[in-house]
Amino acid sequence: MRPIGIGRKNWLYARADAGGKTLARAMTLVETAKMNDIDPQAWLADVLDRIRDHKINRLDELLPWNWAPRHDQANAA
Repeated sequence: MRPIGIGRKNWLYARADAGGKTLARAMTLVETAKMNDIDPQAWLADVLDRIRDHKINRLDELLPWNWAPRHDQANAA
């Protein structure tokens, strides 16, 4: 919670409503991944890499609570 509290003062000066909303969306994604015991950086990198080829009717597989890393990434680690 500390990063959110510290950032709150800084985010007052986002200079644009759109910037503040974008930051809120990004923080929501990161915190949701953390709440599901997932490394946010690994999850986001994997999702951004896979989403372009992913079928639209299967997007729920990429949500943090349903996400599983690709097999080739799991074996490499």
